[in-house]
Amino acid sequence: MKAPASPPTKLAELIGASPAIVKVRALVDQLAASSVSVLVTGPSGSGKEVVAQLLHQRSSRAAKPFVAINCAAIPRDLLESEIFGHEAGSFTGAAKARRGRFELADTGTLFLDEIGDMPAEFQVKLLRILETRLVERVGGMLAFPVDVRLIAATNVDLAEAVASGRFREDLFYRLAVVEIRLPGLAERASDVPLLLEHFARNSERPRVGFTAGATDYLASQPWRGNVRELRNFVARATALHPGALVDRTLAATLLHGERHILALPTTLPLPDRGPWRDGEPIDLKAVLDDVEQAYIRDALGRTAGGIAGSARLLGLRRTTLIEKMRRLQIERPADC
Repeated sequence: MKAPASPPTKLAELIGASPAIVKVRALVDQLAASSVSVLVTGPSGSGKEVVAQLLHQRSSRAAKPFVAINCAAIPRDLLESEIFGHEAGSFTGAAKARRGRFELADTGTLFLDEIGDMPAEFQVKLLRILETRLVERVGGMLAFPVDVRLIAATNVDLAEAVASGRFREDLFYRLAVVEIRLPGLAERASDVPLLLEHFARNSERPRVGFTAGATDYLASQPWRGNVRELRNFVARATALHPGALVDRTLAATLLHGERHILALPTTLPLPDRGPWRDGEPIDLKAVLDDVEQAYIRDALGRTAGGIAGSARLLGLRRTTLIEKMRRLQIERPADC
């Protein structure tokens, strides 16, 4: 079985010249040669996976696998098998043995994204592997050694999660041998012009340009979705106005037009389940699932895939939204 992720063919880039990003790059260079566990923190969309890729690409493991898994995107009942693997017959549907992400990343790097959302029962097993460097598949009887450099990432305040009992303190210290904190885009507004240039240059369609007025205006925005939101903004500008020179007015229209985040609409189009006929039961759960799915997808679209921002729009706790997404099988856009 091939690894679901391999060393990226294109080198990762951490774009920016602000003091905060210069500091992050220096720390990446300093840690790349080491095999210590690293915890990358920062708001959603700030580029945590980019940092993980840089740590891998600049290390002696660069030619080995880089395997990533989003702990919040895998259903709870599949997460154990995905991470640790399973033996044939270990549960219903396990017709063949399967290697987990630790095995696939052997001699390389394993990136555990959204580690703050890992259920408590799996935190214990992860801690055991970090302590022993031995992996045991689900349904297996033997443990075998793995050589993995572990990088974890989260936008959750793990110190607060530890204090509230949602995250194991011993695991936190195992993961955060060194912590790299990525700032939100609003904290490094001086990098916005460089990021605009970078995303425009890498577009597949005729690239857009930005006037000085547009650039200054965009640098002053809050960018709640951070770098991911800015990337999507450039993609939207390129798709709608290929080759155009974007001025301040057009930038404002693209940013705050139909996609302006004020509130969710009172109604959204839902799948047509046909008329309700007299005497026939209605599948109310399916109808309510349709409503939830429509609003969740709309909220994710309005926040460039940001879980925290979507949860605020929907009036939900972040963990509640994640559980609903798992149940409704709604995939979250990958981190930039």
